[in-house]
Amino acid sequence: MLINKGKHRRPSKAVRVAALAGVAGAAVAAPLMGATSASAASVATWDKVAQCESGGNWSINTGNGYYGGLQFSNSSWAAAGGTKYAARADLATKAQQIAVAEKLLAIQGPGAWSCAGAGGLTAGGPSPDLNTSAPVAKSAPSKSDAAVKRTPAAPKHESAPAPKKNQGHGNYTVKAGDTLAKIAKAHGTNWKAVYAANKSVIGGNPNLIFPGQKLHV
Repeated sequence: MLINKGKHRRPSKAVRVAALAGVAGAAVAAPLMGATSASAASVATWDKVAQCESGGNWSINTGNGYYGGLQFSNSSWAAAGGTKYAARADLATKAQQIAVAEKLLAIQGPGAWSCAGAGGLTAGGPSPDLNTSAPVAKSAPSKSDAAVKRTPAAPKHESAPAPKKNQGHGNYTVKAGDTLAKIAKAHGTNWKAVYAANKSVIGGNPNLIFPGQKLHV
């Protein structure tokens, strides 16, 4: 558990004035807030301070009255202009918290953070390169979009139905296992005669007959 001694608990006179004066206080603190070029720290330095202050959790809210990675009190957050980003520090992005911390650093100096020494925080570091714009939430695709983007199913290739065989109208119905020779022998004739009489039904191959065909014998 982190021990946050004096962390934003004893704000400088400038912070007290801004916190107590309400809306008018913003005008009082504005000249000091503009001096960030002389009082700045790199993102890496703020990361170290946050690691000591909150374990590096930029959205932490333990209910102890201090919020975000750099453990702002609500009065310090408001005094340094943080409410333009979010009502509390833990609701702002990392970049937004650092931007507000830069202003608080200009107002109060490194002593505003009990972990300033652990993070190597000083008032004369390089200005951080920040993007404080709010992240854009990605909306779920609509049903119509999903329908458009869905990969169409491959068309089914249906095989053409087999041509119907000529069944004929003869007096003998071909059974499984029959041959022209077998049929001809059973009827006292020869296969050539049976084939000749049924060529229009059998087709060009006398060895190929099918059950259900009706042949003249």
